[in-house]
Amino acid sequence: MKRRNFIKNASLTGVGVAVGSSIIGCAENKKEDNKAAATNTKASLPLVIATWNVPNATAKAWDVLQQGGSVLDALEQGVMVEEADEKNQSVGKGGRPDRDGNVTLDACIMNKEGDCGAVVYMQNITHAITVARKVMEDTPHVMLAGKGAEQFAVEIGMKRENLLTDASKKEWEEWLVEKEYKPIINIENHDTIGMLAIDKNGDISGACTTSGLAYKMAGRVGDSPIIGSGLFVDNEVGGAVATGLGEEVVKTVGSFLVVELMRQGKSPQEACEEAIGRIVSKPNSNYKNFQVGYIAVNKQGETGSYSIHEWFSMTKYQDGKNENYQSDYYLKDKE
Repeated sequence: MKRRNFIKNASLTGVGVAVGSSIIGCAENKKEDNKAAATNTKASLPLVIATWNVPNATAKAWDVLQQGGSVLDALEQGVMVEEADEKNQSVGKGGRPDRDGNVTLDACIMNKEGDCGAVVYMQNITHAITVARKVMEDTPHVMLAGKGAEQFAVEIGMKRENLLTDASKKEWEEWLVEKEYKPIINIENHDTIGMLAIDKNGDISGACTTSGLAYKMAGRVGDSPIIGSGLFVDNEVGGAVATGLGEEVVKTVGSFLVVELMRQGKSPQEACEEAIGRIVSKPNSNYKNFQVGYIAVNKQGETGSYSIHEWFSMTKYQDGKNENYQSDYYLKDKE
């Protein structure tokens, strides 16, 4: 999964052009067909969807389901693919560090019963999603943070390792030359993998994992591990996950909002669009300078995706086909 120019408007710098150009060719040819295919599609189960272009992750999740594994096994093993990919500098090992050079991970998972587990600001453990699942299943808690999360991970048999790769360290050292140590979103980019799956019985679960905002202040936690913000599942209704500037997702409790809008009768596409609308319509919103994207699925297996800026996408594995769909976006008619 390639990192997008996720904070700045693509028109602001050549960086945005470079990032966007990696997917422009595909997007122009498939955009309209993709929109129709990605939204309001009746389900053939099982079904797996994920934020961004992550075919290896969705393929792994699909394979686990096809082999008779549980939906939680599918989600965990699916996102673990990205956590272990050192070239993906937004998740797991190789993630971009905070301003002090520490790679810190956030993750959460939620099952069909509404049980959930999360870890925040965890260091030295690659597979944050596995720790989050163990928090849900093996402790009386929902969330563990920092050194406590790391200690728990070691106690359940996970190994400590250095998560800062040479590539991410080099980029961080280059950033240090002209850094501005204040909590202003400027050139820092980040991404997330959020995944939702429906098994053959129609039961929904979800997972989300990230290394968060690049060069963030030490201790910063975004939306990804926060149940209701980065992820929410209601097995009677559907599920949603978010990606983007976590602070803005938290302020609107975005994933919970999407699911509640579906409960009120909106389609996943309509719910994602309204949730983005809540962000951009806030007084003095600076939405032209940051990105937020949602994907969602309802109990009927209909899916939707929507974002503020162009180039957000959703990967869907269904009916034996593993495809990436470019998302519709808010600024299309407003730039």
